[in-house]
Amino acid sequence: MATCDPLLRYEQYRCEIDGDAMSLDVSRMSFDDALFETLAGPMAKAIRAMAVLEGGAHANASEDRMVGHYWLRAPELAPDDTIREQIEESVSRVKQFAMDVHLGQIKPPRGDGFFLLLVIGIGGSALGAQLVCDALGETDAPMIVRFIDNTDPAGIDRVLEEIGESLELTMTLVVSKSGSTQETLNGAAEVARVYADAGLDFAKHAVAVTQDGSILHERAMKEGWLATFPMWDWVGGRTSVMTMPGLLPAALVGADIDELLTGAGDCDIATREETFRENPAAMLAAMWYAAGGGRGDRHMVVLPYCDRLSLFSRYLQQLVMESLGKGVTRDGVSAAQGLTVLGNKGSTDQHALVQQLREGRSDFFAAFVRVLADRGGESLRVAGDSTSGDFLDAFWQGTRDALTENGRDSITITMRELNDRSVGVLVALFERAVGLYAELINVNAYDQPGVEAGKRAATVVIELQRDVLAFLKGSQGKAQTAQEIAAGLNRPKDAERV
Repeated sequence: MATCDPLLRYEQYRCEIDGDAMSLDVSRMSFDDALFETLAGPMAKAIRAMAVLEGGAHANASEDRMVGHYWLRAPELAPDDTIREQIEESVSRVKQFAMDVHLGQIKPPRGDGFFLLLVIGIGGSALGAQLVCDALGETDAPMIVRFIDNTDPAGIDRVLEEIGESLELTMTLVVSKSGSTQETLNGAAEVARVYADAGLDFAKHAVAVTQDGSILHERAMKEGWLATFPMWDWVGGRTSVMTMPGLLPAALVGADIDELLTGAGDCDIATREETFRENPAAMLAAMWYAAGGGRGDRHMVVLPYCDRLSLFSRYLQQLVMESLGKGVTRDGVSAAQGLTVLGNKGSTDQHALVQQLREGRSDFFAAFVRVLADRGGESLRVAGDSTSGDFLDAFWQGTRDALTENGRDSITITMRELNDRSVGVLVALFERAVGLYAELINVNAYDQPGVEAGKRAATVVIELQRDVLAFLKGSQGKAQTAQEIAAGLNRPKDAERV
């Protein structure tokens, strides 16, 4: 790190993201001005590549698809009128649907209205909605939201027990892009059974969010579900928070989705800036590159000092790690890449992680998110003239200083307040940084062959289990070893799995 006055360095390496509403401070990262000279050419190329992406290039190579999540907040940039109209119509439908639900125009057969929302999805079909609903949902929200985001039977039971007798006033969103995501189908089947056992018609409570023509879409149409909303093949799950999987739950819990989209769109404009030092996403990507030597050698420990952003690190784990964790470059050269995301929230994690962060392995950099407005009303003075919020901010400053004193790097994003607009800005900032960093290290951020490999392997296991059960039913009463079962199935290589 270049030696200079800390205040001067702060002024030199702090950039605004959304006027004075948000800023990025990278002054406590280990780099000097030579980094900007080194990355000037590659970053200019990366920014140009992002422009090509936004223009409609088929960037998802494994599926030969466009990558268009940026059009969601700027439909006029879509490559054709059909896509633009689809976006505009769908956002309008979401707002109208949410309004009709809130006003009781759409209601369950029993009761005056829906007051509880159950979202069934996994990965990008749940994480974005969980983030925005937790960040933006209020205690007096028009709907309370719960999630089933796994195929764990005990987890499903736990959520359904929480809903209990409120099931008849519960709307269920089933979210799956392909319509065939097994974890989601399992959850939907279990929930539909619970509705039936309660004497309720699941279809009168159900909404599908899926691609047109999927098996989920066909089921919803056949059974007469309340509504179906589209997912498009040009939006990946991890970037779908600004489309129906994120917007519909957000609108139903009372968030202003227009502001969410506006914030993201304004951040997109700022992060298209070709001047490296004035582009906050480029600066963020450059810090990732500098910290990990362009190989992801250091983890990013995300610590938002705001309880409403406690799910942000989980959201970033998919956005960052699924996008950047690749085994080959675009040229097919073997090169294990990635950026590991860890974290939870401050100041809670000061009592868990900071001991190692300050004195243990220096294999990380911290990414702090600081929110200046801590509550709407007056705060109690808990110690002298200090409030709980004063202590929260002091703990952030103390932790950052303690890390700096021991040569540990950190980034700080400061938000004036947490609201619909600023959440949109924050999400868009990291989406763009991921795209730019992927260009710097020459990997494709928009495919995920490793995820598909895991799904295929799971299918093999389930098929084997079915074959074994069928074989055992056909030879009841006979004790057999795993090797004998495998031989009977004529699949000796599967013996160790049985």
